[in-house]
Amino acid sequence: MRVFFDQRQDAHAPARELHNGEWMPYSEKPSRTRSILDRLGSPAAVSDHGLAPVLAVHERAYVGFLQSAHARWLAAGRAGDAIGYTFPVVGRRPLPLDRIDAQLGAFSYDAGTPVAAGTWEGAYWSAQTALSALDAVAGGDRQAFALCRPPGHHAGRDYMGGYCYLNNAAIAARAARPLGYERVAILDVDYHHGNGTQDIFLDDGETFFCSIHADPATDYPFYWGHADETGTGDGDGATLDLPLPRGTAGETYLAVLDGAMEAIARHRPELLVVSFGADTHASDPICAFDLDRDDFRAMAQRIAGAAVPVLIVMEGGYAIGDLGLNVSAFLSGFSA
Repeated sequence: MRVFFDQRQDAHAPARELHNGEWMPYSEKPSRTRSILDRLGSPAAVSDHGLAPVLAVHERAYVGFLQSAHARWLAAGRAGDAIGYTFPVVGRRPLPLDRIDAQLGAFSYDAGTPVAAGTWEGAYWSAQTALSALDAVAGGDRQAFALCRPPGHHAGRDYMGGYCYLNNAAIAARAARPLGYERVAILDVDYHHGNGTQDIFLDDGETFFCSIHADPATDYPFYWGHADETGTGDGDGATLDLPLPRGTAGETYLAVLDGAMEAIARHRPELLVVSFGADTHASDPICAFDLDRDDFRAMAQRIAGAAVPVLIVMEGGYAIGDLGLNVSAFLSGFSA
């Protein structure tokens, strides 16, 4: 399986985040990709597809904000990373709001997603990585792995959050249509619900979105991912959320995955995009499932059984010492 990654992705390197009331070192750091590449070897080259596929998913005003936010933060006399601290609760005033502080709140939903000096560069090349892996699948590869960093599944059309800025999986899924994939399914197996991806495709009946994740009654992102969320309008019935309790282990998880794969098969996709997070592993420091490495292989074997091309997009996973081994185990399941 070809692996895609561009070193420019690691230009994104915030110093800290606000987590559970304390400033903490930023968890989504460049050492994540180094851990993975140490196990997978040299990646394939990433091609630049330009902004058009990004703007097919994200609003232009939001993209412009990401491009300029850090420079504007510094111009306002601030130092370090740009972090929002004021968020609208009921409704939102029409943009533009000129002050960078106001735009940080308007375009984000948490204080754990800073904009650093290299954030736009990293996010841009992360999206290009997903698009390059899509090219490989469209060219005949049965699977391809996009080592995306920063991740993307929490980013919506006009908001960032959860370490995510551009929604790599959504950008690739949307770009697949002009390549001939009329029906696409997205399976999100990160510990956290892929709220941004769900929002983007909520009313899209041609794109089936299924997420297996920690119950939002106890875990981030809290406001999305409940089992009664099934889509709206033309997308009614094309969203399937499968929340699980903390402590879920492999046997239970794999049984739920079997059900998810049956639902995906009923959608009859021509392409399956997998948002893969290794943060479901028992060693992950900020998550609370109990999967082991063999469970990752078993997950991939079940996903490969869908008998359609699979584009794998990296999302979370923060146990740096185990991360490369866990990702390698998952990818190995596609050739088992």
